[in-house]
Amino acid sequence: MLSKTMAEALNKQVLMEAQSSQAYLAMGSWAEIQPGLKGVTSFFFKHSEEERMHMLKLIHYINERGGFAIVPELKQPTLTFVSLKQAFEELLKHELAVSASINDLVDRALSEKDYATHNFLQWYVMEQMEEEKLARDCNDKLEMVGDDRSGLYLFDRDIMTMDMEK
Repeated sequence: MLSKTMAEALNKQVLMEAQSSQAYLAMGSWAEIQPGLKGVTSFFFKHSEEERMHMLKLIHYINERGGFAIVPELKQPTLTFVSLKQAFEELLKHELAVSASINDLVDRALSEKDYATHNFLQWYVMEQMEEEKLARDCNDKLEMVGDDRSGLYLFDRDIMTMDMEK
């Protein structure tokens, strides 16, 4: 059985995962109207779906453990970006914030001696390690490419294989 404070904290994470999904959906929509970013578009749409799955996993856990998962109201995400580099910088900032939130949840679970929730959250800890690495790798590659169009072409082509390596 979840404590009231743990259920509230997990519901805040539901919100964060939902906001991540929305943010990546908006990034994908923006990328889709940019010339030549088919790979990046697919990358962002795929990540939006992954974040939605993370949210659903939390919702099911909260409800199965005697809590009540709240479907959150979402604020409008950023819709446009000045560059691909800016979009991926936002992606990295978002993933770092999610990691910090997951770490806070793990800390709360341990302080409440809620070992079931602690165990459940370990999947998220590992997932965030992978997500952060992927976001850093993308940012590193875009830093190397700079404004070189042929480099951006190769980045767009290669991004889906980078995603498979995570």
